Order: sequence, then structure tokens, then C-alpha cells
Amino acid sequence: MSVLNPTAVIAEDEPVLRAQLGDLLRAVWPELVIVAATEDGLQAMRALEQHKPDVLFLDIQMPGLTGLEIAKHASGRCHVVFVTAYDQYAVAAFEHGALDYVMKPLSPARLASACERVRQRLSSAPADLRSLLDALAQRGQTQSHLRWVNASMGADVKLITVDEILYFQSDTKYTRVVTANEESLIRKPLKELLDELDPTLFWQIHRSTIVNVSAIAAVSRDIAGRLIVKLKNRKETLSVSQPFAHLFHQM
Repeated sequence: MSVLNPTAVIAEDEPVLRAQLGDLLRAVWPELVIVAATEDGLQAMRALEQHKPDVLFLDIQMPGLTGLEIAKHASGRCHVVFVTAYDQYAVAAFEHGALDYVMKPLSPARLASACERVRQRLSSAPADLRSLLDALAQRGQTQSHLRWVNASMGADVKLITVDEILYFQSDTKYTRVVTANEESLIRKPLKELLDELDPTLFWQIHRSTIVNVSAIAAVSRDIAGRLIVKLKNRKETLSVSQPFAHLFHQM
């Protein structure tokens, strides 16, 4: 391990955040050599084997293999900094011996603090993460629901709390995130969102649409008898497909 010029791998599936993390790391830790920036779990695993980095900046939620699965292989081999939007993961990681964590949206000051902790520990053995992973597995049944998303708006990434979101809708390779005043895009598919959103607050009403129940103003039928959702703060309406019509029988 080279303390003077340590190496790092970035594992983050959102392109804008991946680039942002790389730029911030180069700014706060110029000596750090980023040998790979990967976009899914499989790429991250290959980079871990190929480059044997000193530090792994690891997103918790990624396609292919999750950050937790990759951390299992990285345990004891390199220092791990978790990058996460889920504070229950972050707190557990910090308390159970992972080197550090950085919450999304990324804060330069917080990242600088994490990098300083890494510098101080480079000369010591990387943390054994097995107790962390066991603790997270035990917490899996009580995992809190998604509270915000990081959405792309041009060159910027905006933090949007789920309370603001009126509905999600599939849009080719992306998912539209619609609030009262604007629209943006995320790369997370509806299926993953359904697993993370509170099912009492967000209902899937169509194979391509999830609606915030509190955003519904009224439900009516069109001339063909199909259910139509009217929203409180948007002019457009949302179609309800037959498999989900039963959700509105009590309304």
C-alpha cells in the first residue's frame, strides 16, 4: 500500500454523482489516484480484483451486485467509505467499524472529513466488515422507507424529498419524477422504487406509474369506463389500469 499515492475505486451507478464524486475527491485529496470509476456492482467487483485499491468509495444501492455484497469481498482488503442516501446504513456502517460514510447529496466538507479519516488509517489494516454486514442483514426487515431521491436536472443533481413527489412514471431508460412545479429524471426503475417506497403512501396504478396517494384530488371514469386520477397540483391526469383498479374501490 502506498501511503504517498494511495489508489481508489469509485462505485456509483448514477453518472452525474459518479463524476461529481471523482471531481470532489481530486479537489480534497489531490494525491489520491482514482484507478477506476464503475457504474454497477459487477464492474466494481472486477475493479476490486484488478486494481486492489487502497480505498473503495462504495454506493450501497447498485444494480448487478449491491454495495453490501461488494463490501463483503472488500472486507479486510481495502478501506471502505460508504456513499449512501440511507442514513440507517450510514449509522450502522460507522458504528460497526467501517471506515466512514458520506451521505447523498454529496457535501465537499463531509467528503473532506471522510478522506482525512482515511489518510489517518492508511498505515493500518482495513476494517473487518463482517459484523457490519451481519447487523445490516438483521435490520433488513425494519429498513426505513425511501425519504428522498437524487434527480438529474441538466448538469445538476437535485435532492427531492418523497413528500414533494406527486408521481413517478417510466420514461424509456429513465423514470420521471414529477413534483408540483417541475419534472426531473432518475435512473432507478419503478420496480426498485416500489421496494423502497412506503406502500401506504405510494401506490402503483399502472405498470408505468406510481402515484403519491396524498396528491390525488379525485378519481373519475372516462367515457370508456376506465379510472382516471386527477391530481391536486397538476393539470394532467393519470390512467389506472385494470389490475390496480381495486385500490380505489373504497374511494
